[in-house]
Amino acid sequence: MGAEGSEEAPTGTEGAVLTAAEGPVLVITLNRPEVRNAIDSDVSRGLLAAFERLDTDDDLRVGLLTGAGDTFCAGLDLRHFARHGMPKGATRLFHHGCRKPLVAAVEGGALGGGLELALLADLLVAASDATFASPEVRHGLFPGGGALLRLPRTLPLSLVNRMVLTGEPVTAEEADRHGLLAAVTDPGGALAAAMELATAVARSAPLGVQAVKQVLRETPGLTDDELWARQDALVLEVFGSDDAKEGARAFAERRPPEWQGR
Repeated sequence: MGAEGSEEAPTGTEGAVLTAAEGPVLVITLNRPEVRNAIDSDVSRGLLAAFERLDTDDDLRVGLLTGAGDTFCAGLDLRHFARHGMPKGATRLFHHGCRKPLVAAVEGGALGGGLELALLADLLVAASDATFASPEVRHGLFPGGGALLRLPRTLPLSLVNRMVLTGEPVTAEEADRHGLLAAVTDPGGALAAAMELATAVARSAPLGVQAVKQVLRETPGLTDDELWARQDALVLEVFGSDDAKEGARAFAERRPPEWQGR
C-alpha cells in the first residue's frame, strides 16, 4: 500500500468517509481534507462499510468515489502508520474493492495508496491538472495495495517502472494517452463527469453489468478455455434471467426497461 502521506497530523476520526445516495448512485467521499484525504484506519474501515452498503443495497447500482477538498487522496497517512502500523482493514479493502461498478473522480493528486484506491474503479475520470504517482520507495515502502498488479494491465511497463522505481508523477494527459482514464475534464469538473458516467452505467441491466465486471476482473491469468468456461456459466445465468426477458420486451415495445436485478 502506498504513501505520500500528509505533513499534518490527522484531526478527528468521525466522518472520515461520507456516503450519500443520489438515485441509484452511491457517492462515497473521502473526508479528511485537512490531511489531503490520507488513508488511516478510519478511512479504510469507512470505505469497507461504504462498499458493503453499495454491494448489498438492491436500490444502488454504481459507486462514485471522490475526495473532499482539492486532492483525491495523498496516500497512506505516514504519521498514523508510524504510530499504529498499517490501517485496519486495508488489506481486505485493496484486495477486493467492491462487486458493483465503481467510478472514481480525481482532482488534484492520486498518490501512493490514493492511486491504488483510484485503480479499484472500473472507470477513472480525472481533471486535466491531476497527477498520479507511486512515491512509496521514497518513504521506505513499496506499492503493496495493487498498483504493481493493476497498472501494468493498462500502462506500458516502461512507464510503470518509471513511476514505481523513481516515484515521479504522471500527468493526466500522459495517463489518458496510454488509456488509464475514461475521461479528462477541466479542473473542477471531474465529479460532474464521473456522475454522468455512473448514471449511464446505472441505466444498464445490473446482472449484465456485474457479469461484465466479473469477467474482466478474472481475465488476467486465465487461459482461453478457462475464460470461456467461466463466461459460459455467466451466460446461462444472465441470459436466463428475468432482466434478459424484460430487456427484450422493452426493446420490442419501444420503452425503457424496468430492471429487477434478477
